[in-house]
Amino acid sequence: MRLQKIQLENKSWQWAILLFLSLIWGTSFILMKKGLESYSHTQVAAFRIFFSFVFLLPVTIKNIKVIRRDNIQSLIIVSIIGFAIPAFLFTKAQTRIDSSLAGMLNSLTPLFTLVVGLLAYRTRGRWMNIVGLILGLTGAVGLMWNGDLNILKGINVFALFIVVATICYGINVNEIKFKLVDLSSLEITSLAFLFTGPIAGIYLLFTDFTPASQTPDYLLNLAYIAILALFSSVIAVLIFNHLIKYTTTLFAASVTYIIPLFAIMWGILDGESIRLMQFFWIAVILFGVYLVNK
Repeated sequence: MRLQKIQLENKSWQWAILLFLSLIWGTSFILMKKGLESYSHTQVAAFRIFFSFVFLLPVTIKNIKVIRRDNIQSLIIVSIIGFAIPAFLFTKAQTRIDSSLAGMLNSLTPLFTLVVGLLAYRTRGRWMNIVGLILGLTGAVGLMWNGDLNILKGINVFALFIVVATICYGINVNEIKFKLVDLSSLEITSLAFLFTGPIAGIYLLFTDFTPASQTPDYLLNLAYIAILALFSSVIAVLIFNHLIKYTTTLFAASVTYIIPLFAIMWGILDGESIRLMQFFWIAVILFGVYLVNK
């Protein structure tokens, strides 16, 4: 599929791409869960980064020439904050929370896109956006709350890893939109993995795979991680970075409106239980995201 043939100036194409991205990223949570059945959370994250680097290596080599002194800092930010750190945070979180809950909390991305834009990139917001931000954060606390009145015990700490990851995504979206305007989506995506892919590969060389090899379907679960890397970290990120060029940061980040629906669907099919109250809190978050985008 050649991105040049997709007319992203057209609203219909923008929404079609948004739906496609939601399907891919909504599926990523269940793929991480499958990988964690055999491998540690650090191994899953490292494999995801390394596989992405390998898939993009031919393109990366071709694009090295576009790295300049004025864009290398932004590329490193996108590489580490936009890709690497969230990869480890999500797998760490999913060792103790369901994939469906991870997908729900991922919908906080547009809210933190607004916050980061206001604080660091001098974007403008309205009072309605601020109300949406407060509603979204309230919904997130509701999702993470386990009912204990003790504030230190009441919040699921592992769910907080997802929140931190969405803050990273908010930084990533703004950095691409405002600091890497002169690079194509393919150049940004391929070069970003150049800084973290080799490090992930070195880590994997010195990690112990004995526990993983003793689990059933460890090769199948490795294949799930490879699929995760190819679709969620390469194809989807490439398309997403291209979408940012033609839309606002908040429209692009609104892919998280639909991601929870696919994450919940896969979670239910995999036997996860979804509480009715969780649907209420995700509705609060999504209404907040709606106001943020107003």
